[in-house]
Amino acid sequence: MRDSTKTFDRFLLLLAVLGVLTVALALVAAVRAPAGGAAQAEGVAAAADTEAAGPVTARIELSEFAIDGELQVPAGDLTIELVNAGTMVHNLAFEGGPVSPDINGGETVMFHVGDLAPGTYVIYCDISGHREAGMEATLVVGDGAASGETVAVAATGHSASGSGHGDMDPEEMDRIMVESMLAFPAETEGKGNQLLEPVEIREDGTIVYELTASIIEWEVSPGEFVEGWAYNEQIPGPWIRANVGDKLEFNVKNETPMGTDVHWHGIRVPFAMDGVAPYTQDPIKSGDTFTYTYEAVKPAIGMYHAHMHGQTAVPNGMFGAFQIDEAPVPYGRTVSGVEIPEDLEIAAEFPMVVNDAGTIGLTLNGKSFPATEPYTFTEGDWFVVHYYNEGLQIHPMHLHALDQLVFAKDGFPLDQPYWADTVNIAPGERYSVLIHADQVGTWVWHCHILTHAESAQGMFGMVTAVIVEPA
Repeated sequence: MRDSTKTFDRFLLLLAVLGVLTVALALVAAVRAPAGGAAQAEGVAAAADTEAAGPVTARIELSEFAIDGELQVPAGDLTIELVNAGTMVHNLAFEGGPVSPDINGGETVMFHVGDLAPGTYVIYCDISGHREAGMEATLVVGDGAASGETVAVAATGHSASGSGHGDMDPEEMDRIMVESMLAFPAETEGKGNQLLEPVEIREDGTIVYELTASIIEWEVSPGEFVEGWAYNEQIPGPWIRANVGDKLEFNVKNETPMGTDVHWHGIRVPFAMDGVAPYTQDPIKSGDTFTYTYEAVKPAIGMYHAHMHGQTAVPNGMFGAFQIDEAPVPYGRTVSGVEIPEDLEIAAEFPMVVNDAGTIGLTLNGKSFPATEPYTFTEGDWFVVHYYNEGLQIHPMHLHALDQLVFAKDGFPLDQPYWADTVNIAPGERYSVLIHADQVGTWVWHCHILTHAESAQGMFGMVTAVIVEPA
């Protein structure tokens, strides 16, 4: 019995030793063997028919509007540590190949690209307008770094200023900028902010409207078509005008692939009509319709947009302006020595919706310069503009020569209106301004974050003009 027990113990010990040796041999083989079976990046050439190289990690920083440096990495199984050092949403795309997830400011993601053959690859930010603003660089795959090490980013080619000029000839730079500016205004298909007309007015006075959310092909600048998310096939969606006391009904049909809702931002509505699925209602599923009914109970300079999946739907275009009653213009007031006539006639009133992300990118009313709309007035005219920020960052809107009287914030009339040449608008805010077209000329109107307006490829994005003709 004792001998049997000793034999069994020796057998167990032998198995344990063999197990340890097996694991050790496997580890040695894993260290010596080349890495294989790496996922191939769609649209990017696989490595040549040689032994697969080891893993390679590169760090790339994105900002407004730059990809910091030209990378050189060895051929191998590439993973990019992608850092968004800016404030806007960015991503990284390979020309004809994979695209990273969208990354919020301050976030970092690991972007696995796969095995790359030796060569030069164009990389850029795929957010509309960002590549044009300077977010383009090259990734050189070849000799110059050992497998398995992190490759530092050298600051060459695309500086933090986002100029993107590289070795471009100064005269060529001048030519590109001048030609881009002289292309304004350019015609494109589609126009947003069209006044929403009712489909029915019932006997009890209820005004019935229809809004359809869908994904459309939207021409954001000449020849540049993007996948826009729209209401009634326009970006921004239709401009809604109502009066206090109106009974309103909105039949909202969802033709997008995801559930949606409509939030009435800045509009006083009952809880059940606030449009925040699933708290106030069930999501409007694809193909379904939901009816919002409420009374316009107070004046407002508000807006409407999707709340569910808002991070996708709103930057891509699902937003619109909503105004109840007339704008609270300070008729008869004197502000900083300037008298606003009591009997002032307003020549025009319109929304200007600014955006900076999603498929439509840096735009004014859904269009990028030179496709933005110019505004023409006769010397002496007064006009009202309501700024709406449906983007993800602040935009200081600067108008040359013509002063802006800021008279309302988020629709609330200011006790002390004030004059400004630059009005800073944060996401979700609305500012209402009165402008006197008292100087003849073509006056540029733009976001004063200059990389939102100009790039090495010329003027683009958040730029338009006020044209004042002689009386």
